[in-house]
Amino acid sequence: MKHRIVVLGAGYAGVYVAGNLARRLSPADTEITVVNAVPDFVERLRLHQFAAGREIEAQKLADVFAGTGIRLRVARVTAVDPERQVVAVADADGGGELGYDTLVYALGSHGSDCGVPGVAEHAFDIAARPSALRLRERLDSLGGRGEDGRVLIVGDGLTGIETATEIAGSRPGLSVALVARGELGARLSAGARGHLRRACDRLGITVWEHTSVEAVEATRVLCADGTALASDATVWTAGFAVGPIAAAGGLEVTENGQIIVDRTMRSVSHPNVYAAGDSAYAIGDNGRPLPMSCASAGFTGGQAIHAIVGRLTGRRIAKTKLLYSYNHISLGRRDGILQMVDDEGRAKPTYVGGRKAARIKSGILKVSLWANAHPTFGVPKRKHRLAAAPDASAGKAFA
Repeated sequence: MKHRIVVLGAGYAGVYVAGNLARRLSPADTEITVVNAVPDFVERLRLHQFAAGREIEAQKLADVFAGTGIRLRVARVTAVDPERQVVAVADADGGGELGYDTLVYALGSHGSDCGVPGVAEHAFDIAARPSALRLRERLDSLGGRGEDGRVLIVGDGLTGIETATEIAGSRPGLSVALVARGELGARLSAGARGHLRRACDRLGITVWEHTSVEAVEATRVLCADGTALASDATVWTAGFAVGPIAAAGGLEVTENGQIIVDRTMRSVSHPNVYAAGDSAYAIGDNGRPLPMSCASAGFTGGQAIHAIVGRLTGRRIAKTKLLYSYNHISLGRRDGILQMVDDEGRAKPTYVGGRKAARIKSGILKVSLWANAHPTFGVPKRKHRLAAAPDASAGKAFA
């Protein structure tokens, strides 16, 4: 009987892990199934561009996995039972259960309302393609209203900054404002903060600093100091969270639902389960938890691949670096900031800004998309056969 590997989620982490496992493990011994709620690969890093009006084609996962031997199941994951080693799914045919021997949990994250009243009912988010499309349609409806079309972005993290600058640059007829809980760009160096402020001034973005939002209504946002900010489209980017499925299944998780893993991305409570991307609570080489990001998806996914291949084939498990070395922010189509950070996650004094940073970011997006769209690139002539009795609960030391 073949060893069944089930990968939950086909975002950056899930596609990367599934494709590389298919490259490295012999199909004579293994079968790999990817479960994803939609049939497309969603470029989450570009959803703010899609919402602002750019045409971004969604790649079909069936095309991405063509020729790999990977089975695609378009279905929504409803439950995980690690004791029985099954996953419950729901689809147009009613769903069912999938059994596994090794599970890779890469369901990612979604927008969080942070407990603020009215966010779910009145705000837009760009954490998924359908929600980004709803925002796009709303912005289209405001296009003929000139300066009366008011867009308010709540949250000054990387997503909020990229969303505000992209909308302001792509739709100059709209009035765009950004609400920052503290100082704008507080995590950036002094030079990068200055560059960000100049970009906001150039794009006509109004910035409300040191402002906490207490409620969101249909046409305004209420702030803690009593200020009411008018808005025709409120975009909520103030936080992200992971779903409750892992916790409900009995996996050991953090307070926000991330699966607690060891250095090999294996669940500390269930040795046949691995986590990658935003779903994993992984400690980086600097002793700090890796942030939710595309870069973290690559690092955690790479380590999970080495660990799974090593344990199933009896080989030594390679140790990959778990680093977070920079923040990369796009500021519209022709501007950006590349901010390097130190081992403590603090901004270094120097940064790269302007068109050069924008080109670097564009290159990173293109490379990540190409790599995920070509999972068979570099297929080895000899794939690894599984050990006679692979033990998913054990493995040799790191190289």
